[in-house]
Amino acid sequence: MNKIKVLIAEDQALLLGALAALLRLEDDLEVVGMARNGQEALALCTALAPDIVLTDIEMPQMTGLELAGALAEAGSPCKVVIVTTFARAGYLRRAMKAGVRGYLLKDAPAETLAAAIRSVHGGGRAIAPELALESWGGGEDPLSERERQVLRLAGEGKSSAEIAKQVFLSEGTVRNYLSEAISKLNAGNRVEAFRLARDAGWL
Repeated sequence: MNKIKVLIAEDQALLLGALAALLRLEDDLEVVGMARNGQEALALCTALAPDIVLTDIEMPQMTGLELAGALAEAGSPCKVVIVTTFARAGYLRRAMKAGVRGYLLKDAPAETLAAAIRSVHGGGRAIAPELALESWGGGEDPLSERERQVLRLAGEGKSSAEIAKQVFLSEGTVRNYLSEAISKLNAGNRVEAFRLARDAGWL
């Protein structure tokens, strides 16, 4: 029997080990690699050619959504399944746009996860039912990728000068992006804009 090859990307070591242990109990699944961040996962996808990439959203260096986008852009045959604590419609919409085939919550039963992997491997989709319903409500994400990037860094407490240095833009351009994001979200300042965008799943 050909086993379904799974790569797991999760920055919390305990959870990474638990997910791997759970999946190894399934006869038809094989955990071929484990990564602690999105960048490492991307490199392992190239080296190990897994069938399925099981990834969290919030990870250092590259988020799960950025990982999914990078794999899609590279034309990788790996199918992405997100497993996260974030039950937010905004995240689900962005995941679908990035080509993600599955979106599950971390409190889902183990058998749900294994079934989702099989379904996605067979060409189907696997979306947490409570999220599938929620995704039809709520507003569309108003932020551009650049606005999202600078707002995320601002939310980490970085100044405009520090953000400018990190993303290779002028300080004035960074301030313009932040101002646009604040305006689009009807926020009073960058901190409030970050909180609103994060809570909506747009970051």
